[in-house]
Amino acid sequence: MTIFFSWFRQLVQSLRTLPIIGILCLLFTWSLPAQAANRIDPQLEQQVLQIIREHPEVIIESVQAYQQQQQQKLNQVRQAFLQDLKTNPQTVIGNSPTTGATNSKILLVEFSDFQCPYCAEAHKTLKQLLAKYQGKIKLVYKHLPLAAIHPQALPAAAAAWAAHQQGKFWEYHDALFTNQKQLSEALYLDIAKNLNLDLVKFQRDQTLATPAIQKDIQLAEKLAVAGTPFFVISTPTISRVVQLSDIENILSNTN
Repeated sequence: MTIFFSWFRQLVQSLRTLPIIGILCLLFTWSLPAQAANRIDPQLEQQVLQIIREHPEVIIESVQAYQQQQQQKLNQVRQAFLQDLKTNPQTVIGNSPTTGATNSKILLVEFSDFQCPYCAEAHKTLKQLLAKYQGKIKLVYKHLPLAAIHPQALPAAAAAWAAHQQGKFWEYHDALFTNQKQLSEALYLDIAKNLNLDLVKFQRDQTLATPAIQKDIQLAEKLAVAGTPFFVISTPTISRVVQLSDIENILSNTN
């Protein structure tokens, strides 16, 4: 047993350099090397837990190190995205709907959810900004339906994507936010009728929307977007994640 404690205390020291996932795997699957294929003995488990109690700082330090590593990775991903947005914006825009100035040097990328009440409020502000700074900014829309909490977010996104295939995304977008409390298949069809869309094509395209929407969702996941609305802005002088409240100040100070 003395050999075990000597070995395990060396393990504790090595844990300081491991991420938390590695620690958990080690703590709950390791025993003496010769016993690796067997279930952990209850007595041994208690001994392991006792050593952990004597060295709780190991867990804390490892969690902190892991969080720092993850944040560094996220920063690198976001920096690459921002660089693309500045130097090769079309790779970011892709086939996403855009509105505003065609050749603007200012791009605002919005990740939004048609059932999100905060997105509906942001929609009002963005319309005002686009009108006030007409010819100065281009808005790019990315779908981020939070389906886990908004059951109509994904169907609404699919309907908007279908409208986009007939050149009516923004009109459809505005109608969805205006009627946010009535989101349903009946509403989606009514809006399509009111916009004089080809209804056969519209309904077919609704069923084809998932890959494009999923592509936006994957981008949001890559950027660790935690909620909606989420904004990224690129100007000749800056490229960064911004709050809605910051956007007008940036626009007013950009030539």
